[in-house]
Amino acid sequence: MIFFVILVLLSCTEAEGLQHVFVLHGKDLHLDTEKLVKLDKQTDVFSWKFNSSTNIVKCVLNSDPAVLEKYEGRAELFRQNYSLLLKNVQHSDSGDYTAVVSGDQDQRVAEYKVIVQDPVTPADLTVESVSNSSDSCNLTVTCSTVDFNISSSFRCDGKICSHAGEKDVKATKTFSSLSVYLQHDTIFCNHSNQVSWNQTMKVLKSDCETKTGISICVVKTVVFSVGLIIMVIAVISVHIMEKIKKRK
Repeated sequence: MIFFVILVLLSCTEAEGLQHVFVLHGKDLHLDTEKLVKLDKQTDVFSWKFNSSTNIVKCVLNSDPAVLEKYEGRAELFRQNYSLLLKNVQHSDSGDYTAVVSGDQDQRVAEYKVIVQDPVTPADLTVESVSNSSDSCNLTVTCSTVDFNISSSFRCDGKICSHAGEKDVKATKTFSSLSVYLQHDTIFCNHSNQVSWNQTMKVLKSDCETKTGISICVVKTVVFSVGLIIMVIAVISVHIMEKIKKRK
């Protein structure tokens, strides 16, 4: 499986005709107009609105842009293309953003649904032994967060680990996802949303070796030790017998 890491600060998707924009909490949000804006006598006012009713910034023909008091120091309008910059976004900034040209009638030139997200936390990765023998073991791997979890089964034979069930396990919930995959003898658990990514990993084979009874190495050590003891006892016995014969 190809391994890759993507860390995104802002991501856009289309959903139900409205463009969704995901932005990392504390970062800056930049929104462009979707149509060319040109103010004239008939359409002489441009504004960005939040949730249809709250003005963020307004620009009147032949006048400088005016940022509304609530957004002073945070919002900026770029006059050359009428795009909006909103700094240090908070969760309260999640909602609908609309760019409107007003005159004889209003015309919407941009519509977005903005969702502010926190960085994802590292997922908990647990490995439990289901069954084992001297040369192999079956394991259940669980990847979990506060909200949800997924599990997958693996088998290690001392040399290599492989999937015992589905090769690709993934679950999604409320714009975030969990996925588990195997690369060589290491299990990876990825927790991600549209603006951040985190990974937890664990070597399966080492976990298996601690749970599959007596290893081959241990057996060899025991056999060698027992043999050595027997040899020492035999040498001592022969030496004692020789002393007894000499006394006779």
